[in-house]
Amino acid sequence: MKHFTSIHDVQNPLELVRKAQAFKENQWQPALHAGKSVGLLFMNPSLRTRLSSIKAVQNLGAQAIVLDVTNDGWALAFEEGVVMNGTKAEHIKEAAAVMGQYFDVLAIRTFPELKDRATDYSESVINAFMRYANVPIVSLESATRHPLQGLADLMTINEYWNNDRPPKVVMTWAPHVKALPQAVPNTFAEWMNAVPVDFVITHPVGYELAPDVVGNAKVTNDQIEALANADFVYVKNWSSYTHYGEILTDDASWRFSRSHLSQTNNAKIMHCLPVRRGVVIDDDVLEGENAIHLAQAANRVYAAQAVFNELLK
Repeated sequence: MKHFTSIHDVQNPLELVRKAQAFKENQWQPALHAGKSVGLLFMNPSLRTRLSSIKAVQNLGAQAIVLDVTNDGWALAFEEGVVMNGTKAEHIKEAAAVMGQYFDVLAIRTFPELKDRATDYSESVINAFMRYANVPIVSLESATRHPLQGLADLMTINEYWNNDRPPKVVMTWAPHVKALPQAVPNTFAEWMNAVPVDFVITHPVGYELAPDVVGNAKVTNDQIEALANADFVYVKNWSSYTHYGEILTDDASWRFSRSHLSQTNNAKIMHCLPVRRGVVIDDDVLEGENAIHLAQAANRVYAAQAVFNELLK
C-alpha cells in the first residue's frame, strides 16, 4: 500500500480489518515505529479523526505533529502557472515537498466547497500532496471519500456479525439542516461493495450517488421497503450529487425512529458522527441497545493504527 486515500489503495480490505482487530487486542506497541513521525494536516474541523489519528500514531511509538493549516499555515496556491500576486503566499509544490522532508507519512483532511462538482471530485488537494510530498499520503477525509471511517465501519460490522449468511446492510439518507458532502456515503458504498454483504441504498428522489460508487448495490426510494430484514442500518445525510450540493427536501419522515427500527431484523444502527439528535436520528434510537455508533467511533483508533502501521513499515 503506497497511499491510503480510498479502498482502491487496499488490496484486501478484510485482511486490513483483521490487522485493525489485532491492534485492538494489543494496541500499545511503542517499539514498532519509534523515531518516526506523522504530520496530521487539518484544513477543516475534526474531533474523532484528529484524536483517533494522534492516538493511533502514538500507539505505534511514532510522533504525531498536528498543523491547523487554515489558521497556522500560509495560504496555499494549487494552480499550475499561477502568478502569486494575491492572497496566496506559498505554492503546494514547495509546501508539500518541505513537509515530505519533515515526516515519514503525511495525513490530510480537506472538505469540498459543494459549489462545482468537477472541481471537488478532481481531488486537487489530496492529489497535489501525492504528487509533490514524496511520502505516503493518508486521507483524513477528502472532498469525496473518508477511507479511515470506511475501514472502521467495516471493522464494526465484522465484529457484530457472527452469522454464516451475508448480512443485509442498508444505508439510508436522513434529513439535515445544512448541505453535507457525499464523502461518507461514497466511502461506505465502496467498502460494502467490496465485501460479501447484501447492500441496499435508500434515499429520496434526487439524492442518487455517483454510479461508479453505487456499484452493484440495490437502490430504492422506498425507505420502508429497504429496511425490511435489515441487519445493519447506516443512517447518513448527504446533499445532492446530480443537483450538486443542493438540499432538495427536508422530509422529516426520513428521520430514523423506533418506527423505522421496527421494520428491520432488530438491526444495529450506525452513524459516523457527529449526529444531530432529533433531526437525523431520534434520541431513543441513539440511546437504545441497537445503536453501535460509539463502537464505530472507538474503532477509528485501531483502523487508523492499522493504516499508519502499513505505511510506516
